[in-house]
Amino acid sequence: MKVTVCELGDDAEEFARDWERLAAHVRAEASDLVLLPEMPFYPWFAWRRRFDRAIWEALIAAHDAWQAHLLELAPAVVLGSRPVNRGEKRLNEGFVWEAGVGYRAAHVKYYLPDEDGFWEASWYQRGDGQFTPIESNGAKIGFQICTDLWFMERARAYGRAGAHIIANPRATEKGTVEKWLTGGRVAAIASGAFCLSSNHVNPAGRAADLGGQGWIVGPDGQVLGLTSRERAFVTVEIDLREAERAKQTYPRYVLE
Repeated sequence: MKVTVCELGDDAEEFARDWERLAAHVRAEASDLVLLPEMPFYPWFAWRRRFDRAIWEALIAAHDAWQAHLLELAPAVVLGSRPVNRGEKRLNEGFVWEAGVGYRAAHVKYYLPDEDGFWEASWYQRGDGQFTPIESNGAKIGFQICTDLWFMERARAYGRAGAHIIANPRATEKGTVEKWLTGGRVAAIASGAFCLSSNHVNPAGRAADLGGQGWIVGPDGQVLGLTSRERAFVTVEIDLREAERAKQTYPRYVLE
């Protein structure tokens, strides 16, 4: 399976340019699966401390409109997250999209930060706490959306459930890219799964200094690919059988 991760410009114009380049890259590489950043289709909003209904509705409208553009990445399966209203709740919902199948909800972000640049608990609610793999294109995929990644018991549970891939769409700062990569490597080791992450990126001085660096990490924590501004898209061919074999080895086989 050929998997693609990316870093996409947070600014609307830069994002549109990056999207065209991403679509060309996915076609050229014949990618089977593409991971997008957390809520990719609108500039990062949660640097504002107070919830703003108009901004939230604009965020939803932008994701509704851009969802049609996922066809430009077909036949690849597309993973990401987006804002949704579910009854009285505002949520950050992970999804799987496939041509001919469409959109499927996969997970709702559960662990929400609330600090400078990332007032997420002030903008939307946590999910129901379900961390259940979803199957697509022969792969079992578990979602840990951004901060969800730091709860390693969830990664280990995904491994026990047979996950081949942990998807970590995120919006994180430049100053923390090494910390996040470390977290991705540990999640891969804990689960015995491939860990994929994609991120927003914007110029220094923005309200949230989003730092890019997507990654593909193997089941034993080996870094297989990293994005940068010079190489904003990375595709690696992975063998899902490696994740199946990893489940039988240390530390995954150790009983709770």
